[in-house]
Amino acid sequence: MDERQDRTRDESLQPTGAAVVDIWTFRTDTMGGGTVGGTDMDLTGYSVEATDGGIGKIDEATYEAGGSYLVVDTGPWIFGKKVMLPAGVVDRLDADSETVYVSRTKDEIKNAPEYDEERSRDDDYRGELGGYYGDRDRTSL
Repeated sequence: MDERQDRTRDESLQPTGAAVVDIWTFRTDTMGGGTVGGTDMDLTGYSVEATDGGIGKIDEATYEAGGSYLVVDTGPWIFGKKVMLPAGVVDRLDADSETVYVSRTKDEIKNAPEYDEERSRDDDYRGELGGYYGDRDRTSL
């Protein structure tokens, strides 16, 4: 496959480019005054609430520019499954109750691509997750 075909294939997987990039970035208006991405706030251990109820606790949080995500341990809710949520799905944060609210339903999170720790930094894997969660942003507009 030549470079042009490869670029076209990638663009077809990510039709809006910016949405996929934004999905991996914490929105500054959601952080309730705390600095996520800096050293002021660590989200590990925070509870996570979907739009229709609790889904678990944050097991890991990364704060990389353009590549931030949360790994959520769902506990008994999905039989101990872990899920990787791009930072852009964070809707708001309540530091007092140590709760992160995400803009997805429990079913959307349950049906997301399986978390794969070994591939968590792999561009193709992130593209798959970004496409899954990014598509939901585009359809809800």
